[in-house]
Amino acid sequence: MEEIKRYCAGCGVAIQTEDPNGVGYAPKSALDREIVICQRCFKLKHYNQVQDVELSDDDFLRILNGISSKEALVIKIVDIFDFNGSWLPGLQRSVGSNPVLLVGNKVDLLPKSVNPNRMANWMKAEAKELGLNPIDVHLISAKKGHGIDELAEKIEYYRKGKDVFVVGCTNVGKSTLINQVIKRFGEEDEAIITVSHFPGTTLDLIDIPLDDDANLYDTPGIINRHQMAHYVDAKDLKTITPKKEIKPHVFQLNPQQTLYFGGLARLDYLEGNKRSFVIYMSNELKAHRTKLERADELYDQHIGKMLNPPNEKTLEILPPLVRHEFSLRDGVKTDIVFSGLGWVAIHGKGGRIAAWAPKGVAVTLREALV
Repeated sequence: MEEIKRYCAGCGVAIQTEDPNGVGYAPKSALDREIVICQRCFKLKHYNQVQDVELSDDDFLRILNGISSKEALVIKIVDIFDFNGSWLPGLQRSVGSNPVLLVGNKVDLLPKSVNPNRMANWMKAEAKELGLNPIDVHLISAKKGHGIDELAEKIEYYRKGKDVFVVGCTNVGKSTLINQVIKRFGEEDEAIITVSHFPGTTLDLIDIPLDDDANLYDTPGIINRHQMAHYVDAKDLKTITPKKEIKPHVFQLNPQQTLYFGGLARLDYLEGNKRSFVIYMSNELKAHRTKLERADELYDQHIGKMLNPPNEKTLEILPPLVRHEFSLRDGVKTDIVFSGLGWVAIHGKGGRIAAWAPKGVAVTLREALV
């Protein structure tokens, strides 16, 4: 009699009992339980420990590319706080002609001064610039449950009886969102998906029945290597990941002054008039101002100490800071965006700045969001 394959209720991967270091391992005794989770999910849930897995970016993309052969509604989740950093380039190729509902998560992190309607319109315009034309845009906080009921109504309206696939890069809150849906509309004993702030938690498709003929699928998070999360250890990741509403921090800078964001990034004001620089980053990440002529010396003397994070573990893996120089346009409020860290809004006319970030972390300019 053929053994029935078991799957982890946390991450969706096939359970195996032979290789303790392999993907999907669980001890044989775990198979006696009605709900089985792999050792990786067990350690993540109970001890907040993450294990490396032997799956490549190509493996993740292979799973996503299967969506294009199905008729379904695609829910694309982005992190509002890190819109460009959490964007999946080329998603349209993976989903084919299927309609896409764009969902902006972590709306609770933005200052209350941000108008939700303006944010939704901005997201729709940015999506079109990036090659995606969503059928609708919806804002939520998966962690706090804001906007989940309304999103469920939109999903039911747009899916027209078809399957639903939830896609996004790592750490945007896909599994948290689906757990909210399970709590509201699923059975009380439904298994909860493994959720973690560590990148790359969901390993394979996890399906949740919507009705007799359709399912909602959570897909693996695609890893965007240009995000800061992939260059820091778990402790520093907690520090740079916002947990509550961002409190903007304002600095008045003269030319030839520098701002450090911990020791993970740096902004040099090279040329222009005295002006405001408004920082939108985790409230736990401290900024330090110094003269440009002393910036290198300050970094060498205080990295990992006053300029923290990085801590010692992050310092072992952190690439060197790379310089990106930009000219600022007259009359346009500009954001300097550090992928996965936040942004700095610059008000005033013209000028030049240089932004520094670890090699591999994207630094971009955009018209001011706030």
